[in-house]
Amino acid sequence: MKCIKFLFSVCFSITLGVAVTAQGQQVQGFVHEQSQASDYVWPTDLTVLKKIDLWQDQKFGVLFHWGLYSVPGIVESWSICSEDEDWIPRDKNVSYEDYKKWYWSLKDSLNPVNFNPEQWADVMEDAGMKYMIFTTKHHDGFCMFDSKYTDFSITHGPFKNNSRRNVALYVFEAFRKKGFMIGCYYSKPDWHCQWYWNDYYATPNRYHNYEKEQHQDWWKNYQTYTENQLNELTSDYGALDILWLDGGWVTGDDVNLDSVLEKARQKHPGLIAVDRSIRGKNENYQTPERGIPAIQLNYPWESNIPLSNDWGWGPNAPYKSSQKVVALLAEIVAKGGCFLLGVGPTPDGLIEKPVVERLHRVGEWLRVNGEAIYSTRTTPIYNDGKTWFTANKNGKTLYAIYTIEENEQIPATITWKGNIPQGRMLLLQNGKKVKYKVEGDTVIVQVPGNVRAESLVFSFNVKK
Repeated sequence: MKCIKFLFSVCFSITLGVAVTAQGQQVQGFVHEQSQASDYVWPTDLTVLKKIDLWQDQKFGVLFHWGLYSVPGIVESWSICSEDEDWIPRDKNVSYEDYKKWYWSLKDSLNPVNFNPEQWADVMEDAGMKYMIFTTKHHDGFCMFDSKYTDFSITHGPFKNNSRRNVALYVFEAFRKKGFMIGCYYSKPDWHCQWYWNDYYATPNRYHNYEKEQHQDWWKNYQTYTENQLNELTSDYGALDILWLDGGWVTGDDVNLDSVLEKARQKHPGLIAVDRSIRGKNENYQTPERGIPAIQLNYPWESNIPLSNDWGWGPNAPYKSSQKVVALLAEIVAKGGCFLLGVGPTPDGLIEKPVVERLHRVGEWLRVNGEAIYSTRTTPIYNDGKTWFTANKNGKTLYAIYTIEENEQIPATITWKGNIPQGRMLLLQNGKKVKYKVEGDTVIVQVPGNVRAESLVFSFNVKK
């Protein structure tokens, strides 16, 4: 396939630690480092390649984190991890063991009586999103699905008598009905499982808390438990497009992922595997977290960035503006990636109003300018200042996306170097021609005086 040749076009990549995007956004918290470009392994299964190509057309998706941590509105799972990190907040007046007991007890408080996955799907469809990933289990081990292998799940708490207690099933179905690509998030590490964090020992960090060689039966039990749950999710929850595995300090080999995927792809041909940050054949696309690679990368990748500072819901969260989301989307797509935006539903099961409002404005922009985003591919000259460039698949039609910040005024002229237009240029906002001139390798576009103050997209052809 055509995309195979991209493997040889990138000789290096960036490693994300604390990253800063071109939009000036400094990322927060722990990030999964992006694997090296030279370590990306193109799938050999043609159905997987076809699915990846389809996924690359979608460009914009949503990642839902929803679980025990949503009840008090705190950082997801990490507060029960005994690591001295400033991004892992915990009450300093409570001992670590007492804190864990309090956290585990939240299973008796999660009762989302207003759970409405159709509202979630309506909001994300309105936002212009095309694929979704739902967190079925985070590192704390609490299952947002009806697992046969544990009672530490939403189906055994106060929500157990609700007809929609198996929430993952209903979330996936609501989005399938909207035509979304469906992704299942699952954490390989499980801090509640006795075969990962055994109560006989302390829990000093995110890793299993015993020597595998000394307790081979414990480790085998953990592997079996994890493999069983993955088989469960890929068997009983309808058609899946993406299996998104988090917790890169546990490898796919640790949980017999090859066997899981072999079975899963019989039911879900072309299933995309995302074994995050684990180099090799089961990391079908890479997932830089909370930031954007510094350069264009022509192999499959996805920036995952929360709408707020945390992935789950929190009270009075400082949400990014719709202009910021559009600017991030333009940069990511121009660099060759997809944008997975993190949204946390409220404890009672809804998407709250400030999120709805922001995402509606993003959707309004995409309904007018989406041809510059969806189903596009990269072009060699992809950026000049605040202008990002994408290309139609024919390679002849280019889009210049001039991004703005909140409350920014639109300039009278926009200039860039390279990507010299041939013939007329259109402003997608109103579908009308705009005047431009070329001086050497510089394009100078005259912006009409009556345009809306939003990121502007110009469409034009280039000579091939």
